[in-house]
Amino acid sequence: MQQKHSVTVPGLGLTFSTGSIAQLAGGAVNVNVGETNVFVTACAAQTMRPGQDFFPLTVDYRDKYAAAGRFPGGYFKREGRPSEREILISRLCDRPCRPLFPEGFLNEVQIIGQLFSADLINDSDIAMVNGASAALAISDIPWNGPIGCVRVALIEDKFVANPTIEQMYSSSLDLIYVGNTKDMLMIEGSADQISEEKFIEALAFGHEAIQPIIAAIRELTTLAGKPKATFKLVGATPEARAIIERVVPAERVSAAIFGFEKAVRSANVKALKEEAKTALTAELGADKFTDVDLNVVFEDLQYKAYRATVLAQGVRSDKRDAKSLRPLQAQVGVLPRVHGSAMFQRGDTQNIAIVTLGPTKEAQDMDGLTGGATSKSFILHYNFPPFSVGEAGRFIGPGRREIGHGALAERSLVPVLPPEDAFPYSIRVVSEIMASNGSTSMASICGGCLALMDAGVPIIAPVAGISCGLMTEMAADGSITKWTTITDILGEEDHFGDMDFKIAGTTKGITGFQLDLKINGLPFEIAKVAVMQARDARIEILKVMLGSLPAPRADLSRYAPRIQTIQIDPEKIGLLIGPGGKTIRRITETTGAQIDIAEDDSGKVFIYSNNGDAMARAIAEIDGLCGGGGGPGGGGGGTPIEVGKIYNGRVTGIKDFGAFVECTPGKEGLCHISELAEMRVRRTEDVVKMGEMIWVKCIGIDERSGKVRLSRKAAMREMEGQKQGGGEAAPAAEPTA
Repeated sequence: MQQKHSVTVPGLGLTFSTGSIAQLAGGAVNVNVGETNVFVTACAAQTMRPGQDFFPLTVDYRDKYAAAGRFPGGYFKREGRPSEREILISRLCDRPCRPLFPEGFLNEVQIIGQLFSADLINDSDIAMVNGASAALAISDIPWNGPIGCVRVALIEDKFVANPTIEQMYSSSLDLIYVGNTKDMLMIEGSADQISEEKFIEALAFGHEAIQPIIAAIRELTTLAGKPKATFKLVGATPEARAIIERVVPAERVSAAIFGFEKAVRSANVKALKEEAKTALTAELGADKFTDVDLNVVFEDLQYKAYRATVLAQGVRSDKRDAKSLRPLQAQVGVLPRVHGSAMFQRGDTQNIAIVTLGPTKEAQDMDGLTGGATSKSFILHYNFPPFSVGEAGRFIGPGRREIGHGALAERSLVPVLPPEDAFPYSIRVVSEIMASNGSTSMASICGGCLALMDAGVPIIAPVAGISCGLMTEMAADGSITKWTTITDILGEEDHFGDMDFKIAGTTKGITGFQLDLKINGLPFEIAKVAVMQARDARIEILKVMLGSLPAPRADLSRYAPRIQTIQIDPEKIGLLIGPGGKTIRRITETTGAQIDIAEDDSGKVFIYSNNGDAMARAIAEIDGLCGGGGGPGGGGGGTPIEVGKIYNGRVTGIKDFGAFVECTPGKEGLCHISELAEMRVRRTEDVVKMGEMIWVKCIGIDERSGKVRLSRKAAMREMEGQKQGGGEAAPAAEPTA
């Protein structure tokens, strides 16, 4: 696909090109890395909706199945609603781009990214962020970019920029770093308990790695960039602002906020807002101001109030100092019948986490469109109902926020899970947010960890999470003149503050992280302080968590399935599965146990059941089928059928010419229609039914084919004769089920 303008990033294999397709878009860029191609566009609306007082930025990324030479699944054979992966990449791109739009610019902006080609070697998420940066940079949309994005891996104690998908399997770090020429803007990822010192080194490495990307985007902008358009910036009118600030001065807003609980703070601010609205109506008239005037000014007043005492005195609105945590509570075993449960509370923020253990077949399938993992056996789902913030709202499926928070908590717990060969369960954690006032995703990590321990999952080490915020004072040129980092931020401190830096980990190191900013960049000096401050808070939280449960329980819940692992000859896997899965399905149905076979063809078989008898029967069936050598009567392992013996077998197939009967596990023979009864049988179904247990006698085995001939009438005749004459009949075999 030839382009008019193209620039290449040396050392990273990234190429940006523009000019030949989607020329009507505000900005359109192709990003290539290897043979993976992502096409990204950026467009802005020319007008705003009446009364609009927020910035409607939409970022949508889509994987296209054609990019990997595949058809979409389903009846319609067309891509449908976005997958979890697509939503997470959209959020990944949204977060660093959003704070760089001018204050007061509220025209709708839409960024669309599409995967056009996937080489199954290079992932597309990094290309999407860089493509959005380039598309915005060359467009006429006002934006304070460009930015650059890299993935940083740690392989054999060496940092690698933009590793391949295969290389990531060997990495102990997955860091996505986004920044500009001077500061960082957004990070997210996970690590295998990496130390804070090594983590800071990784951030510095990522910052250096993005500089060639930013330089390439600037070069592309010089070649193909459009002049930036002028858009009307939204703000309060001078008249309205003057009245509001006179009626509700800053000290009254601070007094309404300082020292009160969340509900009281909200009610106090609402009352001040109504007072200001009454004054505006009286002095200007109802038609001379809008809610936009009121909302914009009150946002400014609260913005200043929440940071005033922090920067001047180190005291926050709830009277805590900058580094203090809110009161902590932790409790395990809060629900009686689930496999594991816990409640974790930090101030008003409260979470209940529930763990469910299941067989490995319950692992979640993933499309693997770009060459990554095709399934995952650990899932964390996060739910945020409207009552958690004291509101009435639609109670529907998860939105982008829920999916993003769940993914952050999930990747923070994955590094401490036991290896699957040591604990071969699928694990699902559900985080139910009961009350929200800041950092519910971090509460989900704490509660989820405790619930795993309560379920008896032998985690490597306990994990806790905490969020650090930032309050700054800015000079006219946008530089930071004064700042304070704050631990365990409130919901309002997140909204009116400048940073939400979430870090999770153990006492040894970091396992998960995510940074979001509302300013144009975070200096490294502040980032280092926040990282170390989060470590101190994390250790304090872990002490409270371990006070409720010092270590994972030694035993699983009595309601959780037990597991038994047995080893069979890998060559007999097909025998255990049977044609079309018939054999393994029969064992599962007749014993009540669940059976999974390891996907690596090693011959490991996992048997799950919370019933000891069912477990024993399933093991006996599998051992009888796969434990012995070959022989006549079905061939290839298991207990052979012997001529002259009587068996209580299961009818596994009904044909016009007779019935197939399984006499021993995996061994079956044909009972011809003439051998079903003494009288003449017209239809097989007149005598036996599918799945029925019947007595049959083996009357012969073909020496060449090994086919087994069975007779029901011979078995019935012989067993009846034994009853009447007391004579010795052929021994009857144990029933197969």
